[in-house]
This record gives sequence, structure tokens and C-alpha cells, in this order.
Amino acid sequence: MRTRLLPLLIVLLAGVLLALGFPLAGITAGVEQQRVVVDRIDDAARFASLAQYVTARPGAGKTPDEDERQATLSAELRRYHELYGIRAGVFFRDGTPMAAAPADWRVPEKGEGARAFSEALAGRRSHDPHQIWPWDDDGRIPVASPVVRDGDVVAVVVTDSPTGRMRSRVLHGWLLIGAGECAAMLVAVGAAFRLTGWVLRPVRVLDAASHDIATGRMKSRVAAASGPPELRRLARSFNEMADNVEEVLEQQRAFVADASHQLRNPLSALLLRIELLALELPEGNEEIASVRTEGKRLARVLDDLLGLALAEHAAADLQLTDIAALAAERVGSWRPLADDEGVLLSYEGQRAVTGWADPVALSSALDALIDNALKFTPAGERVTVGVAPDGETVRITVCDHGPGLTEDELARIGDRFWRSGRHQNVSGSGLGLSITRALLAGGGATLSFAPNRPHGLRVTVVVPRNPP
Repeated sequence: MRTRLLPLLIVLLAGVLLALGFPLAGITAGVEQQRVVVDRIDDAARFASLAQYVTARPGAGKTPDEDERQATLSAELRRYHELYGIRAGVFFRDGTPMAAAPADWRVPEKGEGARAFSEALAGRRSHDPHQIWPWDDDGRIPVASPVVRDGDVVAVVVTDSPTGRMRSRVLHGWLLIGAGECAAMLVAVGAAFRLTGWVLRPVRVLDAASHDIATGRMKSRVAAASGPPELRRLARSFNEMADNVEEVLEQQRAFVADASHQLRNPLSALLLRIELLALELPEGNEEIASVRTEGKRLARVLDDLLGLALAEHAAADLQLTDIAALAAERVGSWRPLADDEGVLLSYEGQRAVTGWADPVALSSALDALIDNALKFTPAGERVTVGVAPDGETVRITVCDHGPGLTEDELARIGDRFWRSGRHQNVSGSGLGLSITRALLAGGGATLSFAPNRPHGLRVTVVVPRNPP
């Protein structure tokens, strides 16, 4: 969930920062250009005040005072151009230069400069030029201001400024904005990590506790001490639900155990009365033999129910166990019975493989699996028990060469009280594999079934090699 939530938050934060950054960059460029325009307006106003009293055109007869005023204006324009590199000039209404620097510079015939000159002839300062961006290498800023004498526009001051320095300042400002955006993005990403961790930590804890309960660790609970209030309330509700589920399961286990235990005494008395009744009937009576068989079957079912309840209730005592030695020992214990039934029972595999398991529970599970394999393996066939390491686990296989099971039967094997219709004549209650699964699940082991080629059943027990 975090990998899906983080990109969404990062994209939203990036969108917000970009939405703020682009206008800020545009404002920065506009402020820099406005500063240049204001400076040029001030300079043009100063030149206009100098040119206000120059009345004669170049070449016409002039008084010494007029020559001095024009010389002063020309000198100011030259120094201005040499110092700042800005072209500047004062032009009469017909475009004839009163003074200009450089001397050969004239009023532009088109573009921003021509428009600014026309606006100044109308008696108003020229409008602000269009925005110059850092990538406009040939961009210039023309500014024109009228020279007014006795209420009439007699000349126009025009400045044409290069923009290299202004564009450098704008670019520097943009770099600072970009650095600030990157720093803000890093801070936002860090905050997003903390926020998603704070929000999702209770979810991960809930998921882990749910998995624990689903795999049989009913004592798992969630500490409702962190995260948003809604998730803390959900954690408390989860703990209440887990408590109720554990209580219900405990009641069910207790009921099965108590029922199995309490029914044994009446059943034992009933079987005793059946035996007494059999003494008064003729030898070999079929009805009494059938009743005796069903009574023994019922006693076996009660024993298995009690064993299942105890297996589900008992906590596993996990130890580092030599799985191979334990499996070889169980094979040795069952070999006399296998020899009596004409089945070849053997152990194949390594002699020392360790894993974490409850030795008592694993022994009981192997006894049930070997017993089951011997029941369905005909005389002259083989049952093989093997142990082999498999990465982080140990695999125990019990393979028989009996009739095997179909695909549909493999899907149901291990269900409580389920038995294949082809094996109803074989003794059993249908609870043996359920008890085996419960014994193994308590220690973190798993049980699976598969066909054994060319015929038979392969049962695999997977035991972890690492401590829980």
C-alpha cells in the first residue's frame, strides 16, 4: 500500500510546488525587467531635461549657449553609452538626431523601438516592452520619453538597452527558486514518508496479527497506541473480535473434549451390557457381532475426537530436532507391523538433518502417516519414508504404492470425518489426518498430498529449519 500511496502524494506535492514555482519565476522575471525599465525612464527624463532648451537643429546658426547645451547633451549621451553600453539619443519629431550615442544610431523603423517613438510623439511615455526571458539572446528594451517645451512635444529621448545582465539576474533568481523547490520537494518527500509510515503502521500491524490468527496463533493482538484515531479504534475493535473468536473456539474445543470424555463412560457401560447380552445369545449371532463392531467404532471416534481437541489446544514445544533420526526411529518402530502385513517399509535419505519442531507432535504425526500408508498398501508393495533438506525447510515424504486418490479426492483429503468411498471397509474414523495437520500446524509445519507415480499417494511434511 505504501508503494501505491507514496507516488500519489509525491505527484500531488510536485504539482503544488510547480504551480507555485512557475508563477514565482514569471514574477521574478517581471520584477527584474520592471526595475530596468524604471531606471531607463529616469535616465530618459534626465536627458529630456537637458534637451529641453536645445532649440536649434544641427548645422543651423546657434548661439554659444545653444552650442554649449548641445555639447553637454552629446557628452552625457556618449559617457552614458560608454559606461553602460546602452544606446541613447534625442531625436526631433521627424527623426533627425539632436544628439545620439553612438553617433550613427537612428530611430528604429519598426518593432518595439518604432512603437515607443510613436507613443512618445503623442506626448506620453512609451508602454512597457514585452517580457524578455533568459533564452532571448537578442532581446532589447527600448524606452522613449517626450521632450516637452511650452506644452508641445519637440523631440523624443529614446534608449535601447541590452538585456544580458538582466537575463543573468533572472536566471540566477530562477536557479534559487529551483533550488528552493528541490529542497521543498525533499522535505515534502520526507514528510510523506513519515506520514505514510504513521498512517500505515497500524495497518501493517493489523495485517500481521490477522495472518497470525489465520495460521492458528490465536494470542496475537494489536497495540492500539499509534496512528490516526480511526485506525486506533479499528485496532481496538480487532482485538475485541479476536478475543471473541478465541473464546468461541476455546468453547468449541472444550465442548468436544468434554463431550468425548463424558461419552466414554456411558459407552463403556453400553459395551459391557452388550457383552453380557452376548453371553445369553447363541454363538456367532450376526446382530450382536454387528452391534459390537459399531460400538468399538464409536469408541474409536470418541478417542480421535478427544485427540483432535487436545491437538488443537496444546501449545507446541519447539526444539532444534534431528528430523532424520526421528523419522528413522519411527520407521524402525513400525517395521515389525509392516513385516507382519507383508509390506516393505524403509527409510531413505540423509542421516542427520536438523529442524525446529515439537518432537512429540512430529512423532505422533509421522505415526499417523505411516499407519495410514500401511493400511492402504497391499502386501508385496513398498512404503518409503524420506528426509531431505530444502533451503530453509526440511521435507519429510511418506510414499506408498497403494490405490492412491483421484484429483477430487485429493482436494478433500484431510477434511474431518471424510473418507473415500472406495476405502469404507478399512478401519478408521476419518480424523487421523485432521489430527496430524493440527499437530503439525502448532509448530509451523505444513502437510500436503500428491499422487505417487505410477500409483499410490505421496504425503509431504515441510518443517522449518530456522527458529520461529
